[in-house]
Amino acid sequence: MSSSGERKPSRDNRTIPPYMKAVSGSLGGTMEACCLQPIDVIKTRLQLDKTGAYKGIVHCGTTVARTEGVRALWKGLTPFATHLTLKYSLRMGSNALFQGAFKDPNTGKISNQGRLMSGFGAGVLEALAIVTPFEVVKIRLQQQKGLSPELLRYKGPIHCARTIIREEGVLGLWAGAAPTVMRNGTNQAAMFTAKNAFDVLLWKKHEGDGKVLQPWQSMISGFLAGTAGPFCTGPFDVVKTRLMAQNSRGGQLKYKGMVHAIRTIYAEEGLRALWKGLLPRLMRIPPGQAIMWAVADQVIGLYERRSLHDAPL
Repeated sequence: MSSSGERKPSRDNRTIPPYMKAVSGSLGGTMEACCLQPIDVIKTRLQLDKTGAYKGIVHCGTTVARTEGVRALWKGLTPFATHLTLKYSLRMGSNALFQGAFKDPNTGKISNQGRLMSGFGAGVLEALAIVTPFEVVKIRLQQQKGLSPELLRYKGPIHCARTIIREEGVLGLWAGAAPTVMRNGTNQAAMFTAKNAFDVLLWKKHEGDGKVLQPWQSMISGFLAGTAGPFCTGPFDVVKTRLMAQNSRGGQLKYKGMVHAIRTIYAEEGLRALWKGLLPRLMRIPPGQAIMWAVADQVIGLYERRSLHDAPL
C-alpha cells in the first residue's frame, strides 16, 4: 500500500456507466427480436392451445406458415422489437444502477447476493414499466389466426392497445402483471449472476478489465446464463400468457388472478400444462441471450477500450 495515501483504482472500480449498458442492451434487443420472433409466435400459440391442435413446435410452425402464410410467423414483430429494445435498455441500465448501490464503496466489489438483488430489481422494474403492456398487445396480436385485416379483431399494435383501453380500461394493458413480475425478477436475478460467473469462469473476464470477449465467447456465456430461467419460471410464463390473452368483452373472466389461474390450469389440464411452451422458450431465450450479449459485449468492450485508457488490453 502506498505510504502517500494515494490509492490506485482497482480493476473492479472501473465500472461501465449505466447509460452505456442501456445503449448496449437496446442494440442487442433489436437484433434478438428480428432473429427470434417466429419462435415467440410458436411459443404463444402452444401456450394458448387448449385442444391439442398443435402436436409440437415443428407442427405448430408449419401449420401457421401453411394456413396463414410465412409472414404470420412474424406477427407482433413491431411491438416485440420495440418492447425488447426498451426492455433491454431499462434492464441493463437499471441493473447497473442497482449494482452500483450494492457495491462495496472501498473495493468496488459486489457480492453474489448483491448481484441477485440487482437482477431481481431490474426484472421487476422492466416487468411493470415495459414488459407487461407490450406483451399484452403482442399476445393479443399473436393469438389471432389469419392475415386478412377485415377478419382480424385487432388491426395492429396501436389499434390493439386502443381497443383494450376502451373496452377493458387502462389496467387491461397490465393484465398478468403479477406472474410477469415473478417471472422477470427471477429470470434476471439468475441471468445477470450466471452471465458474470460464466465470463469469469470460462474466459477470465472481469468488468472493466479492458478485455473484450469475442462474439462467440459472449454467445456461449449468454446462452448458458439463459437456460435456467425457463425451467424455474415456466408456470409464471404460462399463467402470464393466459391472463394477458383473455379479455372481458365476452363477460366474466375465466382466470381471476395468478393463483387462481395456476389452480385452474392444474385442475383442468394437469401439472404438465404449467410448463407448456417450455421447449420453444428454451429455443428462444438462451439463443436470444446469446445474440443479445454478443452485441452488448462488443458495445461495452468498445467503450472500455476507448474510455478506460489505463485498462490493459
